[in-house]
Amino acid sequence: MFEIKVSAEFEAAHRVAGYPGKCDRLHGHSWVVEASVIGSKLDNLGMLVDFKLVKGRLRELLETLDHRMLNELPAFENINPTAENIAQYVYNEMKKAEFFNDNAKLKYIQVWESPKSSVIYTED
Repeated sequence: MFEIKVSAEFEAAHRVAGYPGKCDRLHGHSWVVEASVIGSKLDNLGMLVDFKLVKGRLRELLETLDHRMLNELPAFENINPTAENIAQYVYNEMKKAEFFNDNAKLKYIQVWESPKSSVIYTED
């Protein structure tokens, strides 16, 4: 089994409505997002999936979140844009990429809201 990982970053503000503390107030993070792809078969070049394709899709997706107030985006209209919900959103959007197939699968999305705090989302 092979596993490749790529990461990208975005800057965004949010608030966790109803949180009993500071996070209920508007604040921002330098978010880091990692995508993990797994599979057992390599293509004729010896690659599972080209890093460039995975990183390109991740960057394209994160561009829609960059320098935004996450609470105002349609994806978070009815839920708080917590690290957990961001990870699930990115996972669900990433898995739509055309380079995923019967072999190359999205394993997880990991989102860091700070250097010491992260969440991993996977369907398993």
